Amino acid sequence: MENAESSTKNPARSSLRPPARRTVLRAAAAGAAGLALAAVPGTRFLGAAPAAEAATYPSPGHVTGSTIVHDPEVTKSRGGNYLLAHTGDDRTGVTIGLKTSSDRTHWADAGQAFPGGAPWTHEYTGGGSSLWAPDLTFANNRYYLYYSASSFGSNRSAIFLATSDTGAQGSWTHRGLVVSSTTSDDYNAIDPNIVIDQQGRWWMSFGSFWSGLKMIRIDPGTGLRTGSDWIHLAGRGGGPIEAPTIHYRNGYYYLFASFDSCCNGAASTYRVVVGRSTNVVGPYVDRNGVRMVDGGGTEILAGHGSVHGPGHQAVLADNDADVFFYHYYQDDGTPRLGINLLAYDGGWPRLY
Repeated sequence: MENAESSTKNPARSSLRPPARRTVLRAAAAGAAGLALAAVPGTRFLGAAPAAEAATYPSPGHVTGSTIVHDPEVTKSRGGNYLLAHTGDDRTGVTIGLKTSSDRTHWADAGQAFPGGAPWTHEYTGGGSSLWAPDLTFANNRYYLYYSASSFGSNRSAIFLATSDTGAQGSWTHRGLVVSSTTSDDYNAIDPNIVIDQQGRWWMSFGSFWSGLKMIRIDPGTGLRTGSDWIHLAGRGGGPIEAPTIHYRNGYYYLFASFDSCCNGAASTYRVVVGRSTNVVGPYVDRNGVRMVDGGGTEILAGHGSVHGPGHQAVLADNDADVFFYHYYQDDGTPRLGINLLAYDGGWPRLY
C-alpha cells in the first residue's frame, strides 16, 4: 500500500477504501438508529473528552519502513517475528495487506493474504477486492486470520477465517464463514477480535455502530463459531462505536473500543476507550463505574498535536510489555502505524 501515499495526502481523495466505507456506514447506522449523527468532521458524542486533555497523550513510538496502514493487527510467532495484517485497498487490488518485522520497529511490506483475490467474499463486497479490519492470532502452531467483508453503507456483512502455517503471501487457506449480518439485523458483522480466556476458551468480539459490540463462542479446534448464543458487550445507542479488542492482564479482561469518527483524514475524531471486567463476557465498566453497554468507556488515547484520529487498536503481550498498536492520520491525511506500550496504574491501562 505504500504506492497509495501520494493520493492519501489529500483526505478528500484518499485511495484507501476504509474512509469511504466508514463515512457511509456512519450515516447508514445513524438512520437505522433514528439518530441525527452529524457527518461533519470533529463531531463528538456522549461525553467525549475535551481536546486539552488529549494533549497529555504520548506520541507514537519510532517506526520505520513500510508504515502506511489502516486497521493494523499484529501477532508474534514462536520464532519471535512479528506479522501485521491491515485493511486492503480496492484501487490496488490488495485484499488484506501484510507486513513483517523482526524488532517491532522496522516494518517491511510482505504482500497480501490473497493475491489471487477472494471470490467467496464477493456476495458481501459487491465484487470488490478490499477486505477490512483483520484479526490475527497465533495458536496451535499456526496463524488464524479473521477478516471482514462488506460494502459501503450496508450491514450486510460477514466475517471469514483463513489459516496459514507461515503467514506468508498466498499461503492462506480459506476455512469458511464465521458470522454474518443482514440489513434486517441490528448489528454489523465486521471488526473481529479473538480472545482466549484463562480457561482456554475462544471468544470473538465484533461490531460497528448499530446496536454495538457483540461476542460469540469460537471452537478452538476449527476456529469457527460454536453454538448460537450472543453476548452484548458495549453500545452507544446507535452512536459510533466499533473495533473491539479484549486483552487479559492481572485478573481483569480489558475491552478496548474505538469511539467517534474514523477515516476523515486529519479531520478524524477517532479515539480509544476502555472498560474492564473480571469475566470475559462482562459486564465491562469504565473507571467511573459506568457500564459499556450504557455508553461508558474511559478514554486512553485521542487526537493530539499532529496525531489525528487514533484508533482501531490491537494489543499484544510481548516480552517487555503489553504493546498497543493503532492507526492515526498525519497532518497531510496519510494513515500511519502507531505503537506505544501499556502500563497499568491502579489496574487501569495507560499509554507511554
